[in-house]
Amino acid sequence: MTKQLAGMYAALMTALDDRGEFDPDRQRKLNDYVLRQGLDGLYVGGSSGESGLLDTAELLDQQKVVADSARAAGTRLIAHVGMPNLRDSIRLAKQAESLGYHALSALPPHSYPFSDDEIFAYYQALSSATALPLIVYEVPVRTGRPIGLDTLVRILGLKGVAGIKFTSTDMFKFSMLRRRCPDSVYFFGFDEIYLTGAVLGADGGIGTTYNLLGRLYAALDQAFRAGDLARAQELQDVSQVFVESILDTGVLPGMKAAFKAIGIDCGPTRAPMVLRVADGEARMRAVLARPEVKAWLA
Repeated sequence: MTKQLAGMYAALMTALDDRGEFDPDRQRKLNDYVLRQGLDGLYVGGSSGESGLLDTAELLDQQKVVADSARAAGTRLIAHVGMPNLRDSIRLAKQAESLGYHALSALPPHSYPFSDDEIFAYYQALSSATALPLIVYEVPVRTGRPIGLDTLVRILGLKGVAGIKFTSTDMFKFSMLRRRCPDSVYFFGFDEIYLTGAVLGADGGIGTTYNLLGRLYAALDQAFRAGDLARAQELQDVSQVFVESILDTGVLPGMKAAFKAIGIDCGPTRAPMVLRVADGEARMRAVLARPEVKAWLA
Protein backbone atom coordinates (compact mmCIF):
# COMPACT_ATOMS: atom_id res chain seq x y z
CA MET A 1 0.00 0.00 0.00
CA THR A 2 2.77 2.40 0.92
CA LYS A 3 4.55 2.55 -2.43
CA GLN A 4 1.20 2.69 -4.25
CA LEU A 5 1.06 6.30 -3.08
CA ALA A 6 4.31 7.12 -4.92
CA GLY A 7 4.25 9.65 -7.73
CA MET A 8 4.01 13.31 -8.58
CA TYR A 9 1.40 15.47 -6.82
CA ALA A 10 0.46 19.11 -7.17
CA ALA A 11 0.35 20.84 -3.79
CA LEU A 12 -2.99 22.34 -4.73
CA MET A 13 -3.54 26.06 -4.40
CA THR A 14 -6.72 27.61 -3.00
CA ALA A 15 -8.92 29.90 -5.08
CA LEU A 16 -10.40 32.94 -3.38
CA ASP A 17 -12.89 35.55 -4.52
CA ASP A 18 -11.97 39.21 -4.89
CA ARG A 19 -12.71 39.81 -1.18
CA GLY A 20 -10.38 37.00 -0.16
CA GLU A 21 -13.06 34.41 0.71
CA PHE A 22 -12.95 30.80 -0.45
CA ASP A 23 -14.55 30.57 -3.90
CA PRO A 24 -15.82 27.09 -4.92
CA ASP A 25 -16.40 28.08 -8.56
CA ARG A 26 -12.88 29.44 -9.01
CA GLN A 27 -11.53 26.38 -7.18
CA ARG A 28 -13.26 24.08 -9.68
CA LYS A 29 -11.70 25.94 -12.61
CA LEU A 30 -8.27 25.69 -11.02
CA ASN A 31 -8.84 21.99 -10.29
CA ASP A 32 -9.78 21.37 -13.92
CA TYR A 33 -6.52 22.89 -15.15
CA VAL A 34 -4.35 20.97 -12.68
CA LEU A 35 -6.12 17.68 -13.34
CA ARG A 36 -5.38 17.89 -17.08
CA GLN A 37 -1.63 17.64 -16.60
CA GLY A 38 -1.04 13.94 -16.12
CA LEU A 39 0.07 14.08 -12.51
CA ASP A 40 -0.56 11.18 -10.16
CA GLY A 41 -2.50 13.16 -7.62
CA LEU A 42 -3.33 16.27 -5.63
CA TYR A 43 -2.12 17.25 -2.18
CA VAL A 44 -5.01 19.28 -0.78
CA GLY A 45 -5.07 21.85 2.01
CA GLY A 46 -1.34 22.30 2.54
CA SER A 47 0.92 25.35 2.74
CA SER A 48 0.54 25.93 -1.00
CA GLY A 49 -3.19 26.15 -0.36
CA GLU A 50 -2.64 28.95 2.20
CA SER A 51 -3.86 26.61 4.95
CA GLY A 52 -2.10 28.63 7.62
CA LEU A 53 -4.33 31.58 6.71
CA LEU A 54 -7.61 29.69 6.28
CA ASP A 55 -9.98 28.47 8.96
CA THR A 56 -11.00 24.86 9.40
CA ALA A 57 -14.47 25.37 7.88
CA GLU A 58 -12.91 26.66 4.66
CA LEU A 59 -10.53 23.72 4.48
CA LEU A 60 -13.44 21.33 4.98
CA ASP A 61 -15.31 23.03 2.13
CA GLN A 62 -12.25 22.82 -0.13
CA GLN A 63 -11.86 19.09 0.57
CA LYS A 64 -15.40 18.52 -0.72
CA VAL A 65 -14.97 20.62 -3.86
CA VAL A 66 -11.71 18.91 -4.78
CA ALA A 67 -13.11 15.44 -4.13
CA ASP A 68 -15.96 16.17 -6.53
CA SER A 69 -13.55 17.42 -9.22
CA ALA A 70 -11.14 14.52 -8.89
CA ARG A 71 -13.66 11.68 -8.71
CA ALA A 72 -14.22 11.37 -12.46
CA ALA A 73 -10.50 11.74 -13.19
CA GLY A 74 -9.55 8.88 -10.87
CA THR A 75 -6.81 11.03 -9.35
CA ARG A 76 -5.26 10.09 -6.00
CA LEU A 77 -5.91 12.58 -3.23
CA ILE A 78 -3.83 13.31 -0.13
CA ALA A 79 -5.50 15.61 2.39
CA HIS A 80 -3.20 17.80 4.40
CA VAL A 81 -4.76 18.11 7.84
CA GLY A 82 -1.91 19.58 9.90
CA MET A 83 -3.55 22.27 11.97
CA PRO A 84 -1.95 23.88 15.06
CA ASN A 85 -4.24 21.80 17.28
CA LEU A 86 -4.97 18.08 17.17
CA ARG A 87 -8.75 18.46 17.45
CA ASP A 88 -9.07 20.32 14.14
CA SER A 89 -6.55 17.98 12.50
CA ILE A 90 -8.69 14.97 13.39
CA ARG A 91 -11.84 16.74 12.21
CA LEU A 92 -10.25 17.33 8.80
CA ALA A 93 -8.87 13.78 8.71
CA LYS A 94 -12.23 12.15 9.40
CA GLN A 95 -13.98 14.12 6.70
CA ALA A 96 -11.23 13.33 4.18
CA GLU A 97 -11.70 9.63 4.95
CA SER A 98 -15.46 9.91 4.42
CA LEU A 99 -14.92 11.68 1.07
CA GLY A 100 -12.73 8.90 -0.28
CA TYR A 101 -9.31 10.52 0.00
CA HIS A 102 -6.48 8.04 -0.35
CA ALA A 103 -4.13 9.34 2.37
CA LEU A 104 -3.53 12.07 4.90
CA SER A 105 -0.57 14.30 5.57
CA ALA A 106 0.19 16.78 8.31
CA LEU A 107 2.67 19.37 9.38
CA PRO A 108 3.98 18.66 12.85
CA PRO A 109 2.23 20.75 15.50
CA HIS A 110 3.45 24.33 15.21
CA SER A 111 2.91 27.84 16.64
CA TYR A 112 4.68 26.80 19.86
CA PRO A 113 8.10 25.19 20.50
CA PHE A 114 6.79 21.64 20.90
CA SER A 115 9.20 18.94 22.04
CA ASP A 116 10.01 15.87 19.95
CA ASP A 117 7.90 13.80 22.36
CA GLU A 118 4.92 16.10 21.83
CA ILE A 119 5.37 15.88 18.06
CA PHE A 120 5.55 12.08 18.27
CA ALA A 121 2.36 11.98 20.38
CA TYR A 122 0.58 14.20 17.84
CA TYR A 123 1.38 11.87 14.95
CA GLN A 124 0.56 8.83 17.07
CA ALA A 125 -2.93 10.20 17.79
CA LEU A 126 -3.53 11.36 14.23
CA SER A 127 -2.38 8.11 12.64
CA SER A 128 -4.85 6.16 14.77
CA ALA A 129 -7.80 8.51 14.15
CA THR A 130 -8.66 7.02 10.71
CA ALA A 131 -7.81 4.02 8.57
CA LEU A 132 -6.03 6.19 6.00
CA PRO A 133 -2.23 6.03 5.63
CA LEU A 134 -0.48 9.12 6.97
CA ILE A 135 2.39 11.05 5.37
CA VAL A 136 4.38 13.01 7.96
CA TYR A 137 6.06 16.27 7.03
CA GLU A 138 9.58 17.59 7.60
CA VAL A 139 9.65 21.29 6.63
CA PRO A 140 11.91 23.39 8.86
CA VAL A 141 11.35 26.51 6.73
CA ARG A 142 7.69 26.44 7.83
CA THR A 143 7.93 25.07 11.38
CA GLY A 144 11.12 26.86 12.40
CA ARG A 145 12.93 23.69 13.44
CA PRO A 146 13.89 20.27 12.04
CA ILE A 147 12.57 17.11 13.65
CA GLY A 148 15.37 14.95 15.02
CA LEU A 149 16.38 11.94 12.94
CA ASP A 150 15.69 9.47 15.75
CA THR A 151 12.24 10.99 16.29
CA LEU A 152 11.42 10.74 12.59
CA VAL A 153 12.43 7.08 12.64
CA ARG A 154 10.09 6.52 15.61
CA ILE A 155 7.26 8.31 13.82
CA LEU A 156 7.74 6.36 10.59
CA GLY A 157 7.55 3.19 12.66
CA LEU A 158 4.02 3.99 13.86
CA LYS A 159 1.23 1.80 12.57
CA GLY A 160 -0.61 3.75 9.90
CA VAL A 161 2.29 6.06 9.03
CA ALA A 162 3.16 5.37 5.39
CA GLY A 163 5.93 7.85 4.67
CA ILE A 164 7.19 11.42 4.66
CA LYS A 165 7.12 14.59 2.64
CA PHE A 166 10.68 15.86 3.01
CA THR A 167 11.05 19.58 2.31
CA SER A 168 14.56 20.22 3.56
CA THR A 169 17.96 20.61 1.95
CA ASP A 170 19.54 18.26 4.50
CA MET A 171 20.04 15.51 1.95
CA PHE A 172 22.33 13.49 4.22
CA LYS A 173 19.49 13.30 6.73
CA PHE A 174 17.15 12.27 3.90
CA SER A 175 19.52 9.46 2.92
CA MET A 176 20.00 8.26 6.49
CA LEU A 177 16.24 8.21 6.98
CA ARG A 178 15.75 6.14 3.83
CA ARG A 179 18.30 3.59 4.98
CA ARG A 180 16.67 3.28 8.40
CA CYS A 181 13.10 3.11 7.06
CA PRO A 182 13.35 1.56 3.57
CA ASP A 183 9.69 0.51 3.37
CA SER A 184 8.35 4.07 3.78
CA VAL A 185 7.35 6.22 0.82
CA TYR A 186 9.45 9.36 0.32
CA PHE A 187 8.20 12.54 -1.34
CA PHE A 188 10.60 15.41 -2.02
CA GLY A 189 9.20 18.90 -1.60
CA PHE A 190 11.58 21.38 -3.25
CA ASP A 191 10.42 21.81 -6.86
CA GLU A 192 13.56 23.51 -8.11
CA ILE A 193 15.84 20.63 -7.04
CA TYR A 194 13.45 17.70 -7.36
CA LEU A 195 16.03 15.76 -9.38
CA THR A 196 18.37 15.80 -6.37
CA GLY A 197 15.75 14.08 -4.27
CA ALA A 198 14.96 11.59 -7.03
CA VAL A 199 18.62 10.61 -7.41
CA LEU A 200 18.82 9.98 -3.67
CA GLY A 201 15.76 7.76 -3.71
CA ALA A 202 12.60 9.89 -3.54
CA ASP A 203 9.52 8.00 -4.72
CA GLY A 204 7.92 11.17 -6.04
CA GLY A 205 7.43 14.86 -5.47
CA ILE A 206 4.83 17.25 -4.09
CA GLY A 207 5.15 20.84 -5.22
CA THR A 208 3.57 24.25 -5.62
CA THR A 209 4.71 24.99 -9.15
CA TYR A 210 3.29 21.62 -10.25
CA ASN A 211 -0.09 23.43 -10.25
CA LEU A 212 0.94 25.37 -13.35
CA LEU A 213 3.68 23.17 -14.84
CA GLY A 214 2.61 19.70 -13.83
CA ARG A 215 3.33 18.30 -17.29
CA LEU A 216 6.94 19.45 -16.92
CA TYR A 217 7.41 17.72 -13.57
CA ALA A 218 5.71 14.53 -14.75
CA ALA A 219 8.09 14.46 -17.74
CA LEU A 220 11.08 15.19 -15.51
CA ASP A 221 10.27 12.26 -13.26
CA GLN A 222 9.62 9.98 -16.24
CA ALA A 223 12.97 10.92 -17.77
CA PHE A 224 14.75 10.14 -14.52
CA ARG A 225 12.99 6.78 -14.09
CA ALA A 226 13.94 5.90 -17.68
CA GLY A 227 17.61 6.62 -16.94
CA ASP A 228 17.76 9.72 -19.18
CA LEU A 229 19.58 12.02 -16.75
CA ALA A 230 20.51 14.55 -19.44
CA ARG A 231 16.83 15.08 -20.30
CA ALA A 232 15.88 15.18 -16.63
CA GLN A 233 18.49 17.87 -15.98
CA GLU A 234 17.27 19.86 -18.98
CA LEU A 235 13.74 19.83 -17.60
CA GLN A 236 14.94 20.71 -14.11
CA ASP A 237 16.65 23.75 -15.62
CA VAL A 238 13.31 24.88 -17.07
CA SER A 239 11.74 24.43 -13.66
CA GLN A 240 14.43 26.60 -12.13
CA VAL A 241 13.83 29.38 -14.66
CA PHE A 242 10.23 29.56 -13.49
CA VAL A 243 10.95 29.17 -9.78
CA GLU A 244 13.55 31.94 -9.92
CA SER A 245 10.95 34.25 -11.44
CA ILE A 246 8.56 33.90 -8.48
CA LEU A 247 11.14 34.50 -5.77
CA ASP A 248 10.89 38.27 -6.15
CA THR A 249 7.09 38.30 -6.34
CA GLY A 250 6.54 35.91 -3.46
CA VAL A 251 5.82 32.29 -4.36
CA LEU A 252 2.05 32.08 -3.91
CA PRO A 253 1.26 35.63 -5.06
CA GLY A 254 3.46 35.02 -8.10
CA MET A 255 1.71 31.73 -8.84
CA LYS A 256 -1.68 33.40 -8.68
CA ALA A 257 -0.44 36.19 -10.95
CA ALA A 258 0.84 33.55 -13.39
CA PHE A 259 -2.52 31.80 -13.44
CA LYS A 260 -4.28 35.10 -14.05
CA ALA A 261 -1.91 35.72 -16.96
CA ILE A 262 -3.16 32.52 -18.65
CA GLY A 263 -6.81 33.34 -17.98
CA ILE A 264 -7.48 31.42 -14.77
CA ASP A 265 -8.41 33.78 -11.95
CA CYS A 266 -7.59 32.23 -8.57
CA GLY A 267 -8.18 35.51 -6.80
CA PRO A 268 -5.72 37.18 -4.44
CA THR A 269 -3.69 35.54 -1.74
CA ARG A 270 -5.15 36.04 1.70
CA ALA A 271 -3.87 39.03 3.64
CA PRO A 272 -1.29 39.73 4.86
CA MET A 273 0.27 37.83 1.94
CA VAL A 274 0.53 40.10 -1.12
CA LEU A 275 2.61 40.53 -4.27
CA ARG A 276 5.99 41.98 -3.35
CA VAL A 277 6.37 43.93 -6.60
CA ALA A 278 3.99 46.25 -8.42
CA ASP A 279 4.54 44.60 -11.82
CA GLY A 280 4.07 41.02 -10.68
CA GLU A 281 1.54 40.02 -13.31
CA ALA A 282 3.64 41.54 -16.11
CA ARG A 283 6.69 39.63 -14.86
CA MET A 284 4.75 36.39 -14.84
CA ARG A 285 3.38 37.03 -18.33
CA ALA A 286 6.93 37.57 -19.58
CA VAL A 287 8.34 34.37 -18.10
CA LEU A 288 5.37 32.32 -19.33
CA ALA A 289 6.03 33.64 -22.84
CA ARG A 290 9.52 32.16 -22.85
CA PRO A 291 9.42 29.22 -25.29
CA GLU A 292 10.97 26.71 -22.89
CA VAL A 293 8.30 27.51 -20.28
CA LYS A 294 5.32 28.08 -22.58
CA ALA A 295 5.74 24.61 -24.07
CA TRP A 296 4.71 23.04 -20.75
CA LEU A 297 1.52 24.97 -20.05
CA ALA A 298 -1.51 22.68 -20.08
